[in-house]
Amino acid sequence: MLISRVGIIGAGPAGAAAALQLNQLGIDCVVVDKAVFPRDKICGDGLSGKVITCLNRIDPEIAIRLQEAPFKLNSWGVSFVSPNRQELDIGYRPDYNGKDAAHKKSPIGYVCKRLDFDNFLVEEMKRCAHIRLLEGVSVEQYTLESDGYLISGTGGFQLKCEILIVANGAHSSFTKDIAKIRMEPKYYAAGIRAYYKNVTGTNADNFIELHFIKKMLPGYFWIFPLPNGEANVGVGMLSDAVRRKKVNLKNELQDIIDKDPIIKERFKNATLIGSVEGYGLPLGGKQRAISGERYLLTGDAAFLIDPFTGEGIGNALYTGRIAANQAAKALEQKDFSAAALSAYDAEVYRVMGPELRISHRLQKLVKYAWLFNLLVKISIRNKQVKELLSCMFYEVDLRKKLAKPSFYIKLLLNR
Repeated sequence: MLISRVGIIGAGPAGAAAALQLNQLGIDCVVVDKAVFPRDKICGDGLSGKVITCLNRIDPEIAIRLQEAPFKLNSWGVSFVSPNRQELDIGYRPDYNGKDAAHKKSPIGYVCKRLDFDNFLVEEMKRCAHIRLLEGVSVEQYTLESDGYLISGTGGFQLKCEILIVANGAHSSFTKDIAKIRMEPKYYAAGIRAYYKNVTGTNADNFIELHFIKKMLPGYFWIFPLPNGEANVGVGMLSDAVRRKKVNLKNELQDIIDKDPIIKERFKNATLIGSVEGYGLPLGGKQRAISGERYLLTGDAAFLIDPFTGEGIGNALYTGRIAANQAAKALEQKDFSAAALSAYDAEVYRVMGPELRISHRLQKLVKYAWLFNLLVKISIRNKQVKELLSCMFYEVDLRKKLAKPSFYIKLLLNR
Protein backbone atom coordinates (compact mmCIF):
# COMPACT_ATOMS: atom_id res chain seq x y z
CA MET A 1 0.00 0.00 0.00
CA LEU A 2 1.24 3.47 -0.92
CA ILE A 3 1.18 6.19 1.72
CA SER A 4 1.19 9.88 0.84
CA ARG A 5 0.21 13.09 2.58
CA VAL A 6 -1.94 14.11 -0.39
CA GLY A 7 -3.73 11.91 -2.90
CA ILE A 8 -4.92 13.36 -6.21
CA ILE A 9 -7.39 11.46 -8.38
CA GLY A 10 -7.08 12.60 -12.00
CA ALA A 11 -4.09 13.94 -13.94
CA GLY A 12 -5.92 16.44 -16.15
CA PRO A 13 -5.48 20.21 -15.75
CA ALA A 14 -7.03 20.45 -12.26
CA GLY A 15 -5.12 17.49 -10.83
CA ALA A 16 -1.88 18.53 -12.51
CA ALA A 17 -2.17 22.11 -11.22
CA ALA A 18 -2.74 20.81 -7.69
CA ALA A 19 0.25 18.50 -7.90
CA LEU A 20 2.55 21.13 -9.42
CA GLN A 21 1.60 23.66 -6.73
CA LEU A 22 2.19 21.08 -3.98
CA ASN A 23 5.58 20.35 -5.48
CA GLN A 24 6.44 24.04 -5.24
CA LEU A 25 5.48 23.87 -1.56
CA GLY A 26 7.66 20.80 -1.01
CA ILE A 27 4.72 18.52 -0.21
CA ASP A 28 4.69 14.94 -1.49
CA CYS A 29 1.65 13.74 -3.40
CA VAL A 30 0.52 10.74 -5.45
CA VAL A 31 -1.47 11.39 -8.64
CA VAL A 32 -3.60 8.56 -10.03
CA ASP A 33 -5.27 8.47 -13.45
CA LYS A 34 -7.10 5.68 -15.25
CA ALA A 35 -5.60 6.76 -18.60
CA VAL A 36 -2.13 6.28 -19.98
CA PHE A 37 -0.83 9.53 -21.47
CA PRO A 38 -0.90 10.91 -24.08
CA ARG A 39 -4.64 10.41 -24.35
CA ASP A 40 -7.38 12.34 -26.13
CA LYS A 41 -9.92 14.40 -24.22
CA ILE A 42 -13.01 15.73 -25.97
CA CYS A 43 -12.93 19.49 -25.52
CA GLY A 44 -13.05 22.82 -27.35
CA ASP A 45 -9.24 23.03 -27.05
CA GLY A 46 -9.12 26.73 -26.15
CA LEU A 47 -6.63 28.03 -23.58
CA SER A 48 -7.57 31.52 -22.42
CA GLY A 49 -5.34 33.99 -20.60
CA LYS A 50 -6.21 32.31 -17.30
CA VAL A 51 -3.99 29.37 -18.23
CA ILE A 52 -0.78 31.38 -18.49
CA THR A 53 -1.77 33.50 -15.47
CA CYS A 54 -2.20 30.40 -13.32
CA LEU A 55 0.90 28.58 -14.56
CA ASN A 56 2.94 31.73 -13.90
CA ARG A 57 1.73 31.72 -10.32
CA ILE A 58 2.65 28.08 -9.88
CA ASP A 59 6.03 28.30 -11.60
CA PRO A 60 7.00 30.87 -14.27
CA GLU A 61 9.29 28.29 -15.88
CA ILE A 62 6.27 26.10 -16.71
CA ALA A 63 4.55 29.06 -18.36
CA ILE A 64 7.68 29.76 -20.41
CA ARG A 65 7.88 26.15 -21.58
CA LEU A 66 4.23 26.27 -22.65
CA GLN A 67 4.82 29.52 -24.53
CA GLU A 68 7.72 27.87 -26.37
CA ALA A 69 5.89 24.59 -27.07
CA PRO A 70 5.37 23.84 -30.80
CA PHE A 71 2.02 22.03 -30.50
CA LYS A 72 -0.13 25.13 -29.95
CA LEU A 73 -1.43 28.05 -31.99
CA ASN A 74 -1.13 31.57 -30.55
CA SER A 75 -4.54 33.20 -30.07
CA TRP A 76 -5.33 36.77 -29.04
CA GLY A 77 -9.03 36.58 -28.27
CA VAL A 78 -12.56 35.43 -28.97
CA SER A 79 -15.21 36.51 -31.50
CA PHE A 80 -18.86 36.52 -30.45
CA VAL A 81 -21.16 36.39 -33.46
CA SER A 82 -24.76 37.38 -32.70
CA PRO A 83 -27.83 35.79 -34.31
CA ASN A 84 -28.02 38.71 -36.81
CA ARG A 85 -24.31 38.09 -37.62
CA GLN A 86 -22.76 41.10 -35.92
CA GLU A 87 -19.26 40.22 -34.78
CA LEU A 88 -17.83 41.35 -31.44
CA ASP A 89 -14.09 40.74 -31.07
CA ILE A 90 -12.80 40.57 -27.48
CA GLY A 91 -9.08 40.37 -26.78
CA TYR A 92 -7.79 38.04 -24.09
CA ARG A 93 -6.32 41.09 -22.37
CA PRO A 94 -7.99 44.46 -21.76
CA ASP A 95 -5.29 46.36 -23.67
CA TYR A 96 -5.43 44.14 -26.76
CA ASN A 97 -4.81 45.96 -30.02
CA GLY A 98 -4.44 43.86 -33.14
CA LYS A 99 -2.34 46.54 -34.80
CA ASP A 100 0.17 46.70 -31.95
CA ALA A 101 3.10 44.43 -32.83
CA ALA A 102 4.17 44.31 -29.18
CA HIS A 103 1.10 42.27 -28.25
CA LYS A 104 1.80 39.76 -30.97
CA LYS A 105 5.15 38.97 -29.40
CA SER A 106 3.53 37.89 -26.14
CA PRO A 107 0.12 36.25 -26.62
CA ILE A 108 -1.51 34.93 -23.48
CA GLY A 109 -4.06 32.68 -25.14
CA TYR A 110 -3.59 29.53 -27.21
CA VAL A 111 -5.46 26.79 -29.00
CA CYS A 112 -4.13 23.26 -28.87
CA LYS A 113 -5.52 19.76 -28.68
CA ARG A 114 -6.08 18.39 -25.21
CA LEU A 115 -4.06 15.37 -26.25
CA ASP A 116 -1.02 17.67 -26.38
CA PHE A 117 -1.79 20.08 -23.54
CA ASP A 118 -2.64 17.43 -20.97
CA ASN A 119 0.44 15.46 -21.96
CA PHE A 120 2.50 18.65 -21.51
CA LEU A 121 1.22 18.90 -17.92
CA VAL A 122 1.96 15.20 -17.33
CA GLU A 123 5.54 15.70 -18.52
CA GLU A 124 5.82 18.70 -16.17
CA MET A 125 4.71 16.50 -13.28
CA LYS A 126 7.32 13.92 -14.19
CA ARG A 127 10.00 16.58 -13.69
CA CYS A 128 9.00 17.04 -10.04
CA ALA A 129 10.63 15.38 -7.06
CA HIS A 130 7.52 15.55 -4.88
CA ILE A 131 5.06 14.05 -7.40
CA ARG A 132 4.52 10.37 -8.03
CA LEU A 133 2.29 9.76 -11.06
CA LEU A 134 0.51 6.44 -11.56
CA GLU A 135 -1.13 5.93 -14.96
CA GLY A 136 -3.54 3.20 -16.05
CA VAL A 137 -5.05 2.77 -12.59
CA SER A 138 -8.83 2.97 -12.15
CA VAL A 139 -10.02 3.91 -8.69
CA GLU A 140 -12.89 1.73 -7.54
CA GLN A 141 -13.45 2.57 -3.88
CA TYR A 142 -12.97 5.48 -1.46
CA THR A 143 -13.04 4.72 2.25
CA LEU A 144 -12.90 7.47 4.87
CA GLU A 145 -11.00 6.32 7.94
CA SER A 146 -10.07 8.14 11.13
CA ASP A 147 -6.61 9.09 9.86
CA GLY A 148 -7.33 9.66 6.15
CA TYR A 149 -8.78 8.25 2.95
CA LEU A 150 -8.03 4.73 1.76
CA ILE A 151 -8.22 4.56 -2.02
CA SER A 152 -8.55 1.16 -3.73
CA GLY A 153 -8.31 0.39 -7.42
CA THR A 154 -7.46 -2.05 -10.18
CA GLY A 155 -4.71 -4.62 -9.77
CA GLY A 156 -4.81 -4.47 -5.98
CA PHE A 157 -3.87 -0.78 -5.93
CA GLN A 158 -4.19 0.93 -2.55
CA LEU A 159 -3.30 4.44 -1.46
CA LYS A 160 -3.63 5.99 2.00
CA CYS A 161 -3.58 9.78 2.20
CA GLU A 162 -4.35 12.40 4.81
CA ILE A 163 -6.30 14.56 2.37
CA LEU A 164 -7.80 13.82 -1.05
CA ILE A 165 -8.04 16.16 -4.04
CA VAL A 166 -10.68 14.91 -6.49
CA ALA A 167 -9.94 15.90 -10.08
CA ASN A 168 -11.42 13.13 -12.20
CA GLY A 169 -14.44 14.89 -13.65
CA ALA A 170 -18.15 15.35 -13.12
CA HIS A 171 -18.87 11.65 -13.65
CA SER A 172 -16.61 10.60 -10.81
CA SER A 173 -18.30 8.22 -8.41
CA PHE A 174 -16.81 10.35 -5.63
CA THR A 175 -18.57 13.47 -6.91
CA LYS A 176 -21.89 11.69 -7.23
CA ASP A 177 -21.91 9.31 -4.28
CA ILE A 178 -19.83 11.05 -1.60
CA ALA A 179 -20.01 14.77 -2.45
CA LYS A 180 -23.64 14.24 -3.55
CA ILE A 181 -23.38 16.52 -6.58
CA ARG A 182 -25.67 15.33 -9.34
CA MET A 183 -26.15 16.42 -12.92
CA GLU A 184 -28.95 18.98 -13.32
CA PRO A 185 -30.00 19.62 -16.95
CA LYS A 186 -30.15 23.41 -16.50
CA TYR A 187 -26.58 23.39 -15.16
CA TYR A 188 -25.19 20.96 -17.71
CA ALA A 189 -24.49 21.26 -21.41
CA ALA A 190 -24.09 18.71 -24.17
CA GLY A 191 -21.38 19.24 -26.75
CA ILE A 192 -20.31 17.72 -30.07
CA ARG A 193 -16.74 18.10 -31.32
CA ALA A 194 -15.14 17.39 -34.68
CA TYR A 195 -11.77 18.17 -36.28
CA TYR A 196 -11.72 19.66 -39.78
CA LYS A 197 -8.94 20.54 -42.19
CA ASN A 198 -8.96 23.60 -44.51
CA VAL A 199 -11.70 25.70 -42.93
CA THR A 200 -11.38 29.19 -44.42
CA GLY A 201 -12.05 32.69 -43.10
CA THR A 202 -10.47 32.37 -39.66
CA ASN A 203 -9.36 35.52 -37.85
CA ALA A 204 -5.84 36.78 -38.62
CA ASP A 205 -5.06 36.79 -34.89
CA ASN A 206 -6.52 33.29 -34.45
CA PHE A 207 -9.52 34.37 -32.38
CA ILE A 208 -11.72 31.49 -31.36
CA GLU A 209 -15.26 31.91 -32.73
CA LEU A 210 -18.60 31.47 -30.96
CA HIS A 211 -21.54 31.72 -33.39
CA PHE A 212 -24.92 32.18 -31.72
CA ILE A 213 -27.00 30.98 -34.64
CA LYS A 214 -30.70 31.56 -34.01
CA LYS A 215 -31.87 27.97 -34.37
CA MET A 216 -29.15 26.83 -31.91
CA LEU A 217 -30.12 29.19 -29.09
CA PRO A 218 -29.52 28.89 -26.16
CA GLY A 219 -26.47 27.10 -27.57
CA TYR A 220 -23.84 27.98 -30.14
CA PHE A 221 -21.66 26.73 -32.97
CA TRP A 222 -17.90 27.18 -32.62
CA ILE A 223 -14.76 27.21 -34.73
CA PHE A 224 -11.39 27.15 -32.93
CA PRO A 225 -8.35 27.36 -35.25
CA LEU A 226 -5.57 24.85 -34.60
CA PRO A 227 -2.02 24.35 -35.90
CA ASN A 228 -1.42 22.71 -39.29
CA GLY A 229 -4.54 24.18 -40.91
CA GLU A 230 -6.91 22.24 -38.66
CA ALA A 231 -9.86 23.52 -36.65
CA ASN A 232 -11.89 22.27 -33.71
CA VAL A 233 -15.53 22.62 -34.78
CA GLY A 234 -18.60 21.89 -32.73
CA VAL A 235 -21.94 22.78 -31.18
CA GLY A 236 -23.06 23.02 -27.57
CA MET A 237 -26.45 23.46 -25.94
CA LEU A 238 -27.95 23.26 -22.46
CA SER A 239 -29.04 19.72 -21.70
CA ASP A 240 -32.56 20.73 -20.70
CA ALA A 241 -32.96 22.54 -24.05
CA VAL A 242 -31.67 19.47 -25.92
CA ARG A 243 -34.27 17.33 -24.16
CA ARG A 244 -37.09 19.83 -24.49
CA LYS A 245 -36.50 20.50 -28.18
CA LYS A 246 -35.46 16.90 -28.94
CA VAL A 247 -32.33 18.16 -30.68
CA ASN A 248 -29.89 15.78 -32.35
CA LEU A 249 -26.64 17.72 -31.98
CA LYS A 250 -24.73 15.69 -34.58
CA ASN A 251 -27.43 16.44 -37.13
CA GLU A 252 -27.44 20.12 -36.17
CA LEU A 253 -23.68 20.36 -36.58
CA GLN A 254 -23.81 18.86 -40.05
CA ASP A 255 -26.84 20.94 -41.02
CA ILE A 256 -25.04 24.18 -40.13
CA ILE A 257 -21.93 23.18 -42.07
CA ASP A 258 -23.98 22.13 -45.11
CA LYS A 259 -26.72 24.77 -45.21
CA ASP A 260 -25.92 27.91 -43.25
CA PRO A 261 -25.36 30.62 -45.90
CA ILE A 262 -22.19 31.97 -44.29
CA ILE A 263 -20.71 28.89 -42.64
CA LYS A 264 -21.13 26.57 -45.64
CA GLU A 265 -18.88 28.82 -47.77
CA ARG A 266 -16.10 28.47 -45.22
CA PHE A 267 -16.40 24.66 -45.30
CA LYS A 268 -16.52 24.33 -49.10
CA ASN A 269 -13.08 22.72 -49.25
CA ALA A 270 -12.95 21.41 -45.68
CA THR A 271 -12.58 17.74 -44.82
CA LEU A 272 -13.50 15.93 -41.63
CA ILE A 273 -10.60 14.36 -39.73
CA GLY A 274 -11.57 11.33 -37.68
CA SER A 275 -15.00 10.99 -36.09
CA VAL A 276 -17.53 13.31 -34.48
CA GLU A 277 -17.51 12.92 -30.68
CA GLY A 278 -19.90 13.99 -27.92
CA TYR A 279 -19.25 15.07 -24.34
CA GLY A 280 -20.87 16.78 -21.36
CA LEU A 281 -20.00 20.09 -19.69
CA PRO A 282 -20.77 20.50 -15.95
CA LEU A 283 -21.53 24.20 -15.60
CA GLY A 284 -20.95 26.73 -12.85
CA GLY A 285 -23.47 29.41 -11.99
CA LYS A 286 -24.84 27.61 -8.96
CA GLN A 287 -22.85 27.60 -5.73
CA ARG A 288 -22.30 24.09 -4.42
CA ALA A 289 -20.46 22.49 -1.51
CA ILE A 290 -17.18 21.45 -3.15
CA SER A 291 -15.36 20.20 -0.07
CA GLY A 292 -15.97 17.98 2.91
CA GLU A 293 -14.13 16.02 5.55
CA ARG A 294 -10.66 15.32 4.12
CA TYR A 295 -11.55 16.10 0.50
CA LEU A 296 -11.59 18.94 -2.04
CA LEU A 297 -13.29 18.85 -5.46
CA THR A 298 -11.57 20.58 -8.38
CA GLY A 299 -12.21 21.36 -12.04
CA ASP A 300 -15.12 19.55 -13.66
CA ALA A 301 -15.63 17.50 -10.49
CA ALA A 302 -16.68 20.78 -8.86
CA PHE A 303 -18.98 21.77 -11.79
CA LEU A 304 -17.15 25.02 -12.62
CA ILE A 305 -17.17 25.34 -16.42
CA ASP A 306 -18.14 28.85 -17.53
CA PRO A 307 -21.84 28.69 -18.54
CA PHE A 308 -21.52 31.24 -21.34
CA THR A 309 -18.11 30.72 -22.94
CA GLY A 310 -17.52 27.06 -22.07
CA GLU A 311 -14.19 28.00 -20.43
CA GLY A 312 -13.11 24.95 -18.46
CA ILE A 313 -9.35 24.50 -18.61
CA GLY A 314 -8.43 27.81 -16.98
CA ASN A 315 -11.02 27.29 -14.26
CA ALA A 316 -9.69 23.80 -13.63
CA LEU A 317 -6.12 25.07 -13.23
CA TYR A 318 -7.27 27.79 -10.82
CA THR A 319 -9.16 25.37 -8.60
CA GLY A 320 -6.28 22.90 -8.61
CA ARG A 321 -3.89 25.56 -7.36
CA ILE A 322 -6.33 26.82 -4.73
CA ALA A 323 -6.94 23.22 -3.57
CA ALA A 324 -3.20 22.61 -3.17
CA ASN A 325 -2.81 25.72 -1.03
CA GLN A 326 -5.79 24.69 1.10
CA ALA A 327 -4.40 21.16 1.49
CA ALA A 328 -1.07 22.60 2.62
CA LYS A 329 -2.85 24.69 5.25
CA ALA A 330 -4.83 21.68 6.47
CA LEU A 331 -1.66 19.61 6.78
CA GLU A 332 0.09 22.36 8.70
CA GLN A 333 -2.82 22.84 11.11
CA LYS A 334 -3.68 19.12 11.21
CA ASP A 335 -7.32 20.05 10.70
CA PHE A 336 -9.11 18.15 7.92
CA SER A 337 -12.66 18.80 9.10
CA ALA A 338 -15.39 19.86 6.72
CA ALA A 339 -15.64 23.17 8.58
CA ALA A 340 -11.94 23.95 8.12
CA LEU A 341 -11.88 22.90 4.47
CA SER A 342 -14.92 25.04 3.67
CA ALA A 343 -12.39 27.88 3.39
CA TYR A 344 -11.59 26.32 0.01
CA ASP A 345 -15.18 26.83 -1.17
CA ALA A 346 -15.06 30.43 -0.02
CA GLU A 347 -11.83 31.12 -1.90
CA VAL A 348 -12.95 29.41 -5.12
CA TYR A 349 -16.18 31.37 -5.21
CA ARG A 350 -14.43 34.60 -4.23
CA VAL A 351 -12.08 34.24 -7.18
CA MET A 352 -14.47 32.73 -9.73
CA GLY A 353 -17.93 33.60 -8.42
CA PRO A 354 -18.37 37.02 -10.09
CA GLU A 355 -17.61 35.79 -13.61
CA LEU A 356 -19.63 32.59 -13.16
CA ARG A 357 -22.63 34.64 -12.06
CA ILE A 358 -22.44 37.01 -15.00
CA SER A 359 -21.90 34.12 -17.40
CA HIS A 360 -24.97 32.38 -16.01
CA ARG A 361 -26.98 35.58 -16.59
CA LEU A 362 -25.65 35.94 -20.11
CA GLN A 363 -26.45 32.30 -20.81
CA LYS A 364 -30.07 32.90 -19.86
CA LEU A 365 -30.22 36.01 -22.06
CA VAL A 366 -28.89 34.13 -25.10
CA LYS A 367 -32.24 32.47 -25.73
CA TYR A 368 -33.64 35.91 -26.66
CA ALA A 369 -32.11 36.59 -30.06
CA TRP A 370 -33.24 40.24 -30.16
CA LEU A 371 -31.68 40.99 -26.77
CA PHE A 372 -28.41 39.29 -27.62
CA ASN A 373 -28.31 41.25 -30.89
CA LEU A 374 -28.79 44.47 -28.91
CA LEU A 375 -26.08 43.67 -26.36
CA VAL A 376 -23.57 42.85 -29.10
CA LYS A 377 -24.47 46.03 -31.00
CA ILE A 378 -23.92 48.14 -27.88
CA SER A 379 -20.73 46.32 -26.96
CA ILE A 380 -19.16 46.72 -30.40
CA ARG A 381 -18.99 50.50 -29.99
CA ASN A 382 -18.39 50.63 -26.22
CA LYS A 383 -14.72 50.36 -25.28
CA GLN A 384 -15.48 49.95 -21.56
CA VAL A 385 -17.68 46.93 -22.21
CA LYS A 386 -15.01 45.31 -24.37
CA GLU A 387 -12.44 45.77 -21.62
CA LEU A 388 -14.74 44.30 -19.00
CA LEU A 389 -15.67 41.32 -21.18
CA SER A 390 -11.99 40.61 -21.73
CA CYS A 391 -11.69 40.26 -17.97
CA MET A 392 -13.69 37.03 -18.24
CA PHE A 393 -10.59 35.55 -19.87
CA TYR A 394 -7.79 37.41 -18.09
CA GLU A 395 -7.96 37.89 -14.33
CA VAL A 396 -8.09 41.54 -13.25
CA ASP A 397 -10.18 43.20 -10.54
CA LEU A 398 -12.36 45.01 -13.08
CA ARG A 399 -14.24 41.78 -13.78
CA LYS A 400 -16.19 42.24 -10.54
CA LYS A 401 -18.12 45.07 -12.23
CA LEU A 402 -19.70 42.49 -14.51
CA ALA A 403 -21.59 41.00 -11.55
CA LYS A 404 -23.22 44.32 -10.58
CA PRO A 405 -26.72 45.11 -11.93
CA SER A 406 -25.80 48.82 -12.00
CA PHE A 407 -23.35 48.07 -14.81
CA TYR A 408 -26.16 46.90 -17.12
CA ILE A 409 -28.38 49.84 -16.23
CA LYS A 410 -25.59 52.25 -17.19
CA LEU A 411 -24.86 50.23 -20.32
CA LEU A 412 -28.43 50.47 -21.59
CA LEU A 413 -28.77 54.15 -20.61
CA ASN A 414 -25.55 55.09 -22.40
CA ARG A 415 -25.92 53.00 -25.53
